[in-house]
Amino acid sequence: MTLAERLVSAARKAGADAADAVAVRSVSLAVEIRDGAVDESERAEGDDVGLRVLVGRRQAVVSTNDVGGADVDALAERAVAMAKVAPEDAYAGLADSALLARKFAELDLVDAELPAVAHLEELARRSEAAAMATPGVSKSGGASASAGIGGMVLVTSHGFQGSYLSSRHSVSMTAIAGEGTGMERDYDYSSVLHAADLDAPEQIGRKAAERAIERVNPRKAATQKVPIVFDPRVAGSLIRHLTSAINGSAIARKTSFLIDKRGERLFAPGIRIIDDPLRPRGLNSRPFDAEGVAGERRALIDDGVLTTWLLDSATGRELGLATTGHAQRGVSSTPSPGASNVHLEAGSVSPEQLIADIGQGFYVSDLIGMGVNIITGDYSRGAAGFWIENGKRTYPVSEVTIAGHLNDIFRTLTPANDLEFRHGVNAPTLRVEGLTVAGH
Repeated sequence: MTLAERLVSAARKAGADAADAVAVRSVSLAVEIRDGAVDESERAEGDDVGLRVLVGRRQAVVSTNDVGGADVDALAERAVAMAKVAPEDAYAGLADSALLARKFAELDLVDAELPAVAHLEELARRSEAAAMATPGVSKSGGASASAGIGGMVLVTSHGFQGSYLSSRHSVSMTAIAGEGTGMERDYDYSSVLHAADLDAPEQIGRKAAERAIERVNPRKAATQKVPIVFDPRVAGSLIRHLTSAINGSAIARKTSFLIDKRGERLFAPGIRIIDDPLRPRGLNSRPFDAEGVAGERRALIDDGVLTTWLLDSATGRELGLATTGHAQRGVSSTPSPGASNVHLEAGSVSPEQLIADIGQGFYVSDLIGMGVNIITGDYSRGAAGFWIENGKRTYPVSEVTIAGHLNDIFRTLTPANDLEFRHGVNAPTLRVEGLTVAGH
């Protein structure tokens, strides 16, 4: 905090009309186990600080990892000199002071104890051992455990000062089943802020093993249009496509297929998609955004209708709107908008009921590739999963592509009732009508 204050003060003295400083600190430990032995062990520490200065409508950013602050004045002078020769940006500037956070919510983001390396090794070993003890598993793809604590400080020249810390604990396992060219792999993991919330490592190992075994001896599907059901671990990807398309930067650049859709119905009535930066213990929770603006829980989609863009101050000004408190920033970049904790609210039917009336369909458990065009809305991704026959999951399917348009995906999407908060973006099992499965 002291260093950030010094940087902002030095920038003003050097001739900046406004300035803000971000300081980031982190420490992390990670261990990977393969075949019962430590394959990799790593400790990382980082200290970085960034200074943004504004001279009129011109801005520049400089960053350093010299957190001793020996060259504060020189850093500030260099930033101001860079800003003076930068091109003008009509929308650059600090956030409106009326929108700054004045009180910070207690979000329970920190588990203050960083575990010993020996404990992380034990968690990874237990996860791998549980997977390898499952009949049908032929090899270990490796188990890992990690933990870290990190935080940020933000100071602005118009009076904002804030900081927060968060921790992260993770365990993962990859299992391989089958033999020779018929081997299949799958995984499971748990990532939380507090170690006490981690899934048991044995549960993670067994789940990875069961998923890998289920995928052995896959078939290809014939090309056809059928209902597609997305497992919760991949269903969140559809919500990420929405948040990318309503990002203020894409809207301002006119590079989104949803550019004229604010206020229009995109989903079925009753569908709600929530962005909540203030969810206690949320993986992407924060008491304020990268400009110091207070966050709030808001419905991005309310009763099926698109209500808002994701905005920081600059994109808000460009679009004639106020920031929505979604600014994100690294130490060497200017703010840009991005989502926080996002979830699609659960529906009223179970996953079993959701697929019960499907005569022929495809249950997707894994997605491959990045074939989604946010400019046009075209959707095409490699997929693997299980064929649905007469309302039941049957044999495994791989090496197929699912294709359609995001407007159709959003319009026909139906959620099940099995929402869990396990990721930064969460969704229950989702059913979508009429996508094309391209196989043999």
